[in-house]
Amino acid sequence: MRIPPSSLVLLIGPSGAGKSTFARKHFKPTEIVSSDQCRALISDDENDQSASRDAFELLRLIVTKRLARRRLTVVDATNVQSSARRDLRAIATLHGAPMIAIVFDLPEKVCLAHNRERKTRVVPIAIIRKQIRDLKASLPKLAKEGFTQIYTLKTPAEVNAFKV
Repeated sequence: MRIPPSSLVLLIGPSGAGKSTFARKHFKPTEIVSSDQCRALISDDENDQSASRDAFELLRLIVTKRLARRRLTVVDATNVQSSARRDLRAIATLHGAPMIAIVFDLPEKVCLAHNRERKTRVVPIAIIRKQIRDLKASLPKLAKEGFTQIYTLKTPAEVNAFKV
């Protein structure tokens, strides 16, 4: 996959799908804007859900500043609901940045297994299942959201074989 240098890349998938690992493998640390990291910057705890509103405000500010400078920007968040992607799409449009979606549509059992293996921030199973339902509901709508490229990864082998 080729990514133009001024693009906005959204990683889309439930917790435990491997988005953060994928991001670290394929992108520079400065290119990745993580909702968990923004939560940690706000509250010293990436698990502090009470900081989410402020964390996403910070995330959108960083995305805005990077795209204004025409810098590749990768958003590492679940992004499973269209409403979660709306503001990011508006920022990309404002700055004329191509939008790319990398969708992690992995089986539930894979996400749950990855979640169990985490050393920190284990997400409740019910939340992961809801995120998977939200993702499935979003998939048919993605093509209408203005993405220039959409890549859907359905197995761990596809995730591992993917090249940027």
